[in-house]
Formats: sequence, C-alpha cells, structure tokens
Amino acid sequence: MAKRKIIVAITGASGSIYAKLLLDKLAQLSDQIENVGVVMSKNAKDVWLWELDNKDYEKYDFDFYEKSNFMAPFASGSAKYDTMIIIPCSMGTLGRIANGFSDDLITRSADVILKERRKLILVARDTPLNLIHINNMKAITEAGGIVCPAVPSYYSKPKTIEELASTVVDRVIDLAGIEQQSYRWSE
Repeated sequence: MAKRKIIVAITGASGSIYAKLLLDKLAQLSDQIENVGVVMSKNAKDVWLWELDNKDYEKYDFDFYEKSNFMAPFASGSAKYDTMIIIPCSMGTLGRIANGFSDDLITRSADVILKERRKLILVARDTPLNLIHINNMKAITEAGGIVCPAVPSYYSKPKTIEELASTVVDRVIDLAGIEQQSYRWSE
C-alpha cells in the first residue's frame, strides 16, 4: 500500500481537542504516512491555548506552514497530497472554500484538493446552523468534499472527554482511508 500525504489544517473554531487527537493518531500511524503538512491559523493557536492550556502543537514532528505561505508544496496539485483534513473547520473557512475564495494556504490547498479530485474532509464545528452554512455544506459536498460534523458517538461508551472526542477523530481517520484499530459497531 502506498504511503499517504496528508494536509491537516486547524482553524480557530472551538474544538482544539479534535485537532490534537488527530495529530496524535497520525503520529501513531506513521507507518502508513509519507508526510503530514500542518497549517494553523493564529486563531487556532489562540483557541488551542485557551481550550487545552498548552502549546503542544509545537511538539509534533510534522512540517508546519504559515497560513500565508503559498510556497508550501501542497499549494500545487503537482505535490500529490492525497487527503486534506480541516479540523476543526470554522464556518468562515467552510464558506470561503464553498465559494472559491483561495485567499490563504488553507483555502488554496482545499481548492487544489477539490480540483485534483482528491479527498477533502471538513470537520465542521458549529451549532446551530443557518441556511448559509447548510448551503455552503451542500456546495462542498457537490464539489466532492466530505462534511463530517464534529458529532461524537456514544456506542463505545466513552468515559472521558478524550474518548468522546476520539469517536469523531476515528471516523475522520476512516474517511481518510487510513487503517486503524478502533471501536466498530457490533464487533
């Protein structure tokens, strides 16, 4: 099996725990992954510090890129990154992608992934939704992206916040096509 090249974008939406758990899981699954490129907005760093009381994003052995760096390899389809996960995905970011605004590295990379017909997964983290949000989600879906709201499941009877948030991250890993051991219904 070919190793994966993955872009992880972290926006300023609430839900930094999802991004942290995804980065943890990708580090554990490194035998299946060639490269992980990470883009964090300034708001994402602020929210991470507020919600998780740390700057642990600095400890990951991934390639980090500034949101303004259009020289990042995945700003072009020729770099052949096969999957992009935006986690958590703010409604502002989702809206810009849905409407074709490539004004930073996150939205440009999403545009590249969609135009190359590769896998784009947006972990939307907002509630309630208005009609604009729903129409933007529809546009993303029609363009080939996957909107995976950060809605945890309870089948596995999670006991901690991390276990609960992991139900979303495990679903995202599955959607990305990466093999993992996780809870499976009726198994």
